[in-house]
Amino acid sequence: MYEDTNVTDKIKESFPGALKSLDLTSHIKAVLNKHGYVDGKTLVATALCCDEVNRELEQDITSIFNSNFTMGGLAGFAFGGVTSFGAMAHHIPDDGSCLVVYGPHVGVDKDGIVGKVNRRGRYAGSGACCGSAAAAAGYCKSVQAGATPNPSPVDALDAQQTFVGNMLLPQADRISSSSDPSVELPLALFDVQDELMKKIIGKACGEVAGEGKIAILGGIQINTPSGTSEYFLPKIFEIRDNTGKVEVDLMASFA
Repeated sequence: MYEDTNVTDKIKESFPGALKSLDLTSHIKAVLNKHGYVDGKTLVATALCCDEVNRELEQDITSIFNSNFTMGGLAGFAFGGVTSFGAMAHHIPDDGSCLVVYGPHVGVDKDGIVGKVNRRGRYAGSGACCGSAAAAAGYCKSVQAGATPNPSPVDALDAQQTFVGNMLLPQADRISSSSDPSVELPLALFDVQDELMKKIIGKACGEVAGEGKIAILGGIQINTPSGTSEYFLPKIFEIRDNTGKVEVDLMASFA
């Protein structure tokens, strides 16, 4: 595959440690197999943004582990919550385990600009990626300037985006004071989403039956123009039991 060096050099500079999606999937398969995971008895659950550019990673993972259960909504937040995790747990094959993959995404366009991506069939230039994250960052900036924060939504019309903005709000100063807010934004979003996912797992882990395990892989998905590999920056990789206890931290496997 052709690799656009404007893109790949920027990824290496801004997100050191990021791996090509195909390399990532091969790695997690090998590591999980060593820890007792069986491909045909593993159910993947993803909490990735609903943007169509994010399906490549899911396809790479499900090419190994078959189909996936979807927990994610705008910006990658696990809006399915405790109910979706519990439902997913009840779908795990007998004597099997699950792999939960989650995190925000960010684009890098053909000019090496972080926060944008060139989309299929659109030739007028690149556009925001992640759009939900960019809108949430704009909302945070407006609150910093004195705007009144949005109240919690009372209907579903645009509830997810309201929650994305309000959950990101505590990170506003961190983002605005960074040397590159476009790079800091997905890092901040990951921290918020990681906290949410661990709360969900802590509440619903007991729904995983028997000796089933919960592998969690969290990080930042990096979208690229067509023809260049997608990337993923792993931030957490571990296996928990069905009481929520961490059995093994696997991040060192990326070293």
